[in-house]
Amino acid sequence: MHPKLKAVVFDWAGTMIDFGSRAPVVALCRVFERAGVPVHEAEARADMGMAKRDHIRALLGVPRVAEAWAVQHGRAASEEDVAALFEAIGPMMREAARDHAELIPGAADIAGRLQAKGVAVGSCTGYTREMMADILPRAAEQGYRPDMLVCAGETPQGRPSPLMLWKNLVELGAWPASACVKVDDAEVGIAEGRAAGVWTVGVAASGNAVGLSRAALAALAPEDRAQRIAHARTALTNAGAHVVIETVADLPAALRELPIG
Repeated sequence: MHPKLKAVVFDWAGTMIDFGSRAPVVALCRVFERAGVPVHEAEARADMGMAKRDHIRALLGVPRVAEAWAVQHGRAASEEDVAALFEAIGPMMREAARDHAELIPGAADIAGRLQAKGVAVGSCTGYTREMMADILPRAAEQGYRPDMLVCAGETPQGRPSPLMLWKNLVELGAWPASACVKVDDAEVGIAEGRAAGVWTVGVAASGNAVGLSRAALAALAPEDRAQRIAHARTALTNAGAHVVIETVADLPAALRELPIG
């Protein structure tokens, strides 16, 4: 570990748990289908990492979805519709998150090694505190116990604003920002890290851009798998990631590349 490293703040789905970030997609597709306006998985993934209320609002703003909503409901979607969908998605999100709470290989080991060296381990998520209720004990059972958690709705704005990340650093007493790192699989999470002034590490293979479970990714032909990971790597790099790795297990090598401090 770099001697000046003070804190690493991790995203959750697609970064530390839920290989492929499947749970949010399952819940979003389900809630829109029940509203009579099915959405495609690619549409649900486009703004992944946002707070779920903001994500729903963004989905309703997609031209195809907006048109389908108007046809189905006889009017354009409103803030009342955003609120109703957000209320409905809570139980679905909690159920989906509970069913996809397996740690990504290496996650617990990496976090434990950081903490053993005196590096604070923070975390933030687009899930609400209620949605995390079943995930936290499942993660702890598997050996992952971050020192801090900030959830959607606990700061005035969510990603891509830096507020959730800054709240982590304030509560952890970690500074300067140049001695801290954000690890995230979504472009909006990388934007959050850049806005906060910390170093950013993108996670390509296990995250939202590839969107496949570990088994499904392994089952692909080598050329297809490599192409999908390369596409995710490019997206994260273009979003501003300082370094991009395949999974969190590769983090130690990434940290050695960064001029931390």
